[in-house]
Amino acid sequence: MYAHSSESLIKQAREIQESELQKFHSRLGKLLQGKELGHEAVDSLQRLHIILSATKYTRTLPPELHKRVKALLSSPAEQFQVLSSAVLRETLPPSGQELNYNQDNFLQLNSHAAALLLSQAGSRADLSSLCAQLLRSLESRQSEGPANSLTHTLPILNTILTHSPDCLTEDHVTLLSKKLVDWLRYASITQGGGVPSGGFFTGPRSRQPVPTAELDGTVSGDFFTVLCVGQGFTEDQWMNVYSFSMLRHWLLTYHSVSNGNNTADTDDRSEVDGSVVSMVSATSSSSRLLPPKERLREKAFQYCQRLIEQSDRKAHKRTDTDLQKACLVEAVCILDCVCGEDASLVYRTFPCIKALFGRLSSDLSFARVLLPIAQFYLNHGEMAAVDCECVWKLVFGRFPAELFNNQFLAHELLRFLRLNLESLQLRVPQYSHSFPNLLKFLAWDSPAVVDDFVDLLPSLVTAGTAVELLHTLLDLPCLSATLVLQVRSTCLPISEPGGRGLLSLDAFRSQSFRGLFLFLLRGEAGSGDTIDRLSTLHELLAETADWSRVVQCAQTVPVLLHIFFNTVIAVADEKLLAHLVQVMLERSSLLLNIPKYNKEIHRVFSSHLLRLCKLHPSLVVDQSHELLEFAGATAKVYSKEEIYTHVVWVLGEYLSVSCDSRCSVKLITSCFETLEAVLFEITSSAPPPGADCPVPRVVTSLMSALAKLASRSHDLIPRVSLFLSKLRTVTRGGPVAWCSDEEDLVAIVTRGEELWSLLKAPGVAQSVLTPPALVTSPQWHRDTNVAMLLRLRALTNLTHSQ
Repeated sequence: MYAHSSESLIKQAREIQESELQKFHSRLGKLLQGKELGHEAVDSLQRLHIILSATKYTRTLPPELHKRVKALLSSPAEQFQVLSSAVLRETLPPSGQELNYNQDNFLQLNSHAAALLLSQAGSRADLSSLCAQLLRSLESRQSEGPANSLTHTLPILNTILTHSPDCLTEDHVTLLSKKLVDWLRYASITQGGGVPSGGFFTGPRSRQPVPTAELDGTVSGDFFTVLCVGQGFTEDQWMNVYSFSMLRHWLLTYHSVSNGNNTADTDDRSEVDGSVVSMVSATSSSSRLLPPKERLREKAFQYCQRLIEQSDRKAHKRTDTDLQKACLVEAVCILDCVCGEDASLVYRTFPCIKALFGRLSSDLSFARVLLPIAQFYLNHGEMAAVDCECVWKLVFGRFPAELFNNQFLAHELLRFLRLNLESLQLRVPQYSHSFPNLLKFLAWDSPAVVDDFVDLLPSLVTAGTAVELLHTLLDLPCLSATLVLQVRSTCLPISEPGGRGLLSLDAFRSQSFRGLFLFLLRGEAGSGDTIDRLSTLHELLAETADWSRVVQCAQTVPVLLHIFFNTVIAVADEKLLAHLVQVMLERSSLLLNIPKYNKEIHRVFSSHLLRLCKLHPSLVVDQSHELLEFAGATAKVYSKEEIYTHVVWVLGEYLSVSCDSRCSVKLITSCFETLEAVLFEITSSAPPPGADCPVPRVVTSLMSALAKLASRSHDLIPRVSLFLSKLRTVTRGGPVAWCSDEEDLVAIVTRGEELWSLLKAPGVAQSVLTPPALVTSPQWHRDTNVAMLLRLRALTNLTHSQ
């Protein structure tokens, strides 16, 4: 929120009186009449901006002041350009003083004036008119205006194209495509600014044009590109740079322009008007006869081919090396665009892209360049019949394994996956099995990438990967700790004399436990579901439970588990779901001991256990042995009350012949005896040392489950009734050791009396405790065999007028 001083200024600006405001306007107008504007003018303009923006109402400045503020848009000091543009955006122009540029004053347009111009465009017609004026200004010669007069035009057009591409007409597209061809392909190849040749008699007449150079210092032998260097640049060279920066956006967007008559002129004057003919680029005289869009694609293709050739030169400066990488990314993306528009270019482009991949694939510092190459292979590899396996091994193998701590690569790679999700699922078999590697990005920096994995996780859940993926998600905090140890092991010395060593780091370096960590760091699925010695691993990583990365990672696991279970229901059969139930029961006791983590996981398991059993009640019979083994462990009443309660409820609810014909009296009796033993044990003794009293919900769930089972096997009713009657008499004697709260004890006893009363009438008990589906989800209004439907129809006929 605002600081106290900022709030005070805003309050003053809102409460300013009109008379005081008029005096301020008059004082500011006089101040702006001076030839030299100093700090006082800056402070006054800043105060004016606060006054105007502090209220929701749009104000109007006095005409004279508005005129002087508008004049600051062309000030040589950028600070005044910024302030005047900000002030004018908060005001309504006086009548007759609307900001409007004709062809003359477009030559003085700058980016701040352009932002104001766009903000005041009230309709599509205004934007279309602005585009027409901008494009007319592009046709002016350099001699008709000052230097750098056109450099702001393309960014403005690019902004308009971003927000409202339909305001451009086909004529606009034709004209701009021609101009882009000119700037991209025929910019001057000599340095601008007049480079002195040296000597005593150096002067304007003796200065000779010097050609631009490559980044390695050699003389540029081909046409100018953004990777050419010099001591100065001409305006058409700057326009070359601007054109390249917006070229990909233009190629992707110009299809959205307004439909109109295509007035494309096949006679392209740009080929002959002052153009410098390259010795390499004149590849085809037929390119003159192409329509403007096709000609632009051809020149873009040539430009990108040249950039790829230039990127192979060794730059003298580190910044130039970074520029080469950035230009390579853009060049490959542009080639992908032009090949998408013209399939015939795929066969001309692939040899170059394949050679580029072979040159860069061994150097992971070019990882962000290799991703656009992977996109090119994905889009066009099938058409060109090219083997893409080496590309996917790099993208899904080495990238996450070795560069998981590279934030920029993580963003780019996950964005690539999200944009191409359907294609990857259909055409890249390695994708769904690469989740152990991909999840390393999440384990390392969970807050930054969790949104990406919320979208990606459903695509990774298949019948073949579900079980291993569930184990991997549960072990994600362990993976996070292991990645931290891996980074530390390469940075810290083997032994630190006098320092406190990390036991987990020693274990990571030890050969005895190397297999555990290597399994966590595996690159692809299929080597096993989980680790045999999970408890040992958790002991080794116990000290990492409070590390920030591990804690943040653990906080994302419940969210991902919800997504996992919501997805797996659609892809798994009952056999797989039964296996997942077994995994949930096993892993509820095998989790890294992080504060609140275990409880959150148990809560997720509980909710989805109920959901799975409701959808497939036969799972309870299939997994009855595992469920009874879990429910029969009294210790779980005190440590895992959340999931234990739900396991007991599932057994009591779905262990019935009505849910599965395989449910026998023997199975019901076995379940009854198991739950009875647990209930008797926890209500006849104090809790173990260090444990709290059992949660009342656990006790009532056990009683309800026993009553339900007894209602299905009447031989068990006397045993339940005897326990419930004893429970009532025991609690009359005063406080009990297994329940410390009197209100909870009263609630338990009340529930026991209700069940005892029901069991006195076994037929009623069964219909109440285990009602048939007809009662729980009635559809009498749809059943034609009952009288309710006839009554509803009769009432409907009576209420409607004839």
